[in-house]
Amino acid sequence: MGLFSSNTDKDKYLHGFSKTKNTLGRKLRFITENNTKNKNDFMEQLMITLIEADIGYQTAELICDRFMQKEDESFFYLNSEQMLQLLGEVFKELYFETPEEEAVYNENGPTVILMAGVNGSGKTSTCAKLAHLYKEEGKSVVLTAADTFRAGAVEQLKRFADMLEVPCVSGKENQDPSSVLVEGCRYALKENADILICDTAGRLQNKINLMNELEKMNRVIAKQIPGAPHNRWLVIDANTGQNGLSQAELFHEVTDLNGIILTKMDGTSKGGIIIPIKHLTGVPVRYVTTGEGIDDIQTFDFDLYLESIIGELKHAA
Repeated sequence: MGLFSSNTDKDKYLHGFSKTKNTLGRKLRFITENNTKNKNDFMEQLMITLIEADIGYQTAELICDRFMQKEDESFFYLNSEQMLQLLGEVFKELYFETPEEEAVYNENGPTVILMAGVNGSGKTSTCAKLAHLYKEEGKSVVLTAADTFRAGAVEQLKRFADMLEVPCVSGKENQDPSSVLVEGCRYALKENADILICDTAGRLQNKINLMNELEKMNRVIAKQIPGAPHNRWLVIDANTGQNGLSQAELFHEVTDLNGIILTKMDGTSKGGIIIPIKHLTGVPVRYVTTGEGIDDIQTFDFDLYLESIIGELKHAA
């Protein structure tokens, strides 16, 4: 696929989904290997397995329905590997049912990435990981610490910036975050930076306040850099499971997300959440983080995600 520079990179990626493999993957293999050829019993076990993996009732029911449509009358003749292949095809069809657009990059000035997410999602550290990733690609990066309400958030991002040797535009505690974003945009323009990553407050008070705050941020950024923010990415802690889906639906409603980053993937067995997030919101997963290191961030690859859970998909739709 050209995504990884070495087998070590691929192994590191697959390791990030090891806990999901040990739950969802292992259970799927168990129920297919121990299939009694009773359709009702099998579908009940499949439904329970999917829900336990945090795929959610609505998406799990749809997966079961489509699986039954695919196998039709061949159910009694399929072996375990064939059943897993069919399930993998259904997973992939659901994920890509909504066309996936590429991330947006500005050809006429800084590309602005507005990072959103609730407290504890790993948003600030993810900003730093992205900065490292882009810097490794040879791009010039500016960080903006607009999370002025969480104690220590500005200092945390500034420490990352110092470590990465990239500039960080910051404001004072409790300063209007939109004013900090204005300063960040002006600095990025002045320095002709390639990428401007904006860390925003992780508060989730209520829908009206969230909508007003994010609308203002989008407006002031667009006034400084036409067409910006080019990317509005939501950071979700993968451990939150179905709660992460609720966050995605809310933020998408108020700020028109075009990307999701799932953090702490190596520490959760709830990797099944990836499928309903994309299927129900239409927002693609851009990156996953798989550790605490500055380079523990990977571009999301659905084929490797499937491979980590059920093995390589040999007959993908």
